[in-house]
Amino acid sequence: MTPDQEAFVRQAIETGRFHRVEEAVHEALSLWEERERKRAEFLATLDDAKASLARGEGRTITQQSMRELAEDVKQRGQARLASEQPAPR
Repeated sequence: MTPDQEAFVRQAIETGRFHRVEEAVHEALSLWEERERKRAEFLATLDDAKASLARGEGRTITQQSMRELAEDVKQRGQARLASEQPAPR
């Protein structure tokens, strides 16, 4: 570890965040593993998207298609809100 990292871990121990260096290292490795898992998932999704585009499954985005999307989202949101309203008494 760099001196700054060692100081960071020491401070975490002194403030009670961790009791031992090993706990801090375990936490750091757990977070790193989680980040790598999410990265791998993202890259797989990106590969799927690229393959989809290569198969011609993409869609051209125009101002009109964006307006239609916005209107669709708005309508679905309004419908959802209406369905969540309590029944009148």
